[in-house]
Amino acid sequence: MGFTTAWKRLTPSQLNIAIQTFALISIFFEGYDQGVMGGVNASPNYVREVNIGTADGTVTNTTKQGGIVSVYYLGAIVGCFVGGWAADRIGRINGLFFAAIFALIGGALQAATQSADFIIVARVVTGLGTGALTGITPVLVSEVSSADHRGGFLGYVFIANYLGISVAYWLDFGLSFVDNGDSAVRWRFLLAFQCLPALLLLAGIKMLPDSPRYLASVGRNDEARDVLERVRGGHNSAAVEQEFNEIVAMAEDTKPASPIEFIKIILGLNKGGHLGRRAWLCIWLQIMASWTGITAVTAYSPVLLRQAGYSEIKQNGLAGGLNTIGIVGTIISAQIVDRLGRRKCLMYGAAGLFLVNLIAASLYEASRSNPSIASSIAPAAVTMLFLFNLVYASTWGTVAFLIPTEIFPSRMRAQGNGFGITGWAIGVGMTVLVNPIMFGNIQSRTYFLFAGLNFIWIFIVYLIYPETSNRSLESIEAMFTTSPFYWQMEKAYAENKDMFINKHELDAKEKKLAYTSHDELPKV
Repeated sequence: MGFTTAWKRLTPSQLNIAIQTFALISIFFEGYDQGVMGGVNASPNYVREVNIGTADGTVTNTTKQGGIVSVYYLGAIVGCFVGGWAADRIGRINGLFFAAIFALIGGALQAATQSADFIIVARVVTGLGTGALTGITPVLVSEVSSADHRGGFLGYVFIANYLGISVAYWLDFGLSFVDNGDSAVRWRFLLAFQCLPALLLLAGIKMLPDSPRYLASVGRNDEARDVLERVRGGHNSAAVEQEFNEIVAMAEDTKPASPIEFIKIILGLNKGGHLGRRAWLCIWLQIMASWTGITAVTAYSPVLLRQAGYSEIKQNGLAGGLNTIGIVGTIISAQIVDRLGRRKCLMYGAAGLFLVNLIAASLYEASRSNPSIASSIAPAAVTMLFLFNLVYASTWGTVAFLIPTEIFPSRMRAQGNGFGITGWAIGVGMTVLVNPIMFGNIQSRTYFLFAGLNFIWIFIVYLIYPETSNRSLESIEAMFTTSPFYWQMEKAYAENKDMFINKHELDAKEKKLAYTSHDELPKV
């Protein structure tokens, strides 16, 4: 038994743990690279190296600073599309392997930065790898998970996102004591550290099996059944047989989507399966997630803490704690996302974030109008930041990445998830670009804007986003046959959810009847 079939020696529980472990490593890379620039931007040596500020490390060119951070997300947009397109043709595992190569090269180049132009190119390369990793990994997890645990499975994987962000902040906190924070090691080591998860992916990802849905989509049905039985731990069980039948029925007469079809979908020119609607649901979901205020808390929390009057050491320590609390939130998300459902998590989350943003903005406003009470208000303001991260991680932080992996057909699920990652890249890239400008001009009043947006998101989710929890990936297709409103999608699902199973059973009966009729013909 070779290296690429090593997974066959594992028990079902061991195999699921192995898949989840490498998924964790992949998402850890994305989280770390998202959070690392907060510490890098705080390094005076880096500010001088890329010429965005004064010799003491004060950033004076916030537009250039934001551009260096956000150009990474342009690479991620291309990476998620190209990576998804490749993963629908060469498989999820091979797609992750090649994505890890780009991630490794990009991380090494960032650590070797010599100028602003140098790091811009390096961040684009890293973005290509990150976009592909973030686009393919949730699809792999979604396709090997059972319908009733799919959200929780992916929720635990996204613990790694906050773990990556937290590690980036805590590493910066420790390195800030080297030469009083004014050393090249502080930011170069931070950027080089991301090469470690990329190396781990390259070393071990090929030991895993591909998803049964991808295997069925390319006609490898026997392999698909084998993988499905092993990850479910139920050889010849009725539930596994039914799931396999649904997968095969959906995979019949399908072929991977072409880049031209991809363009047609985004422009609304593709008439089949309401794919354009699905694409824009994914894009706007991630843009809404970015504009809840999460990027401000993640990337610019040291600035907010400085406005609250904390010293530099306390700023860095609290910034690390802010992102560590996200791990707790993601664990909560894994427990509730399948029980409450996707829609309730998003609506309750938006309502909670509305209140937190409103309270935080009011506290900051009070300290601005009366600086003498700033020190007494600061703990309450910081508590709101911690509560924000907890609520976001418990709801939007997982669900915004989960829904795009569920609502596309198998033939373009990895590529279709690219629309979600595109929304993420657009939303995060936009906010990290304008956050320095907003906080530089209206400062903490930006939180009033975030509060208003979260209030709007509640109604948008209620009106047009489907419920996908506890439903097989194949049966979700039944929702997209009617109007875009939630209640109409539910009606369509109730009427058509069994059509894929029935289609497979009907085909099987017809084949059996044809075979029997042939056997009963009189011999000449």
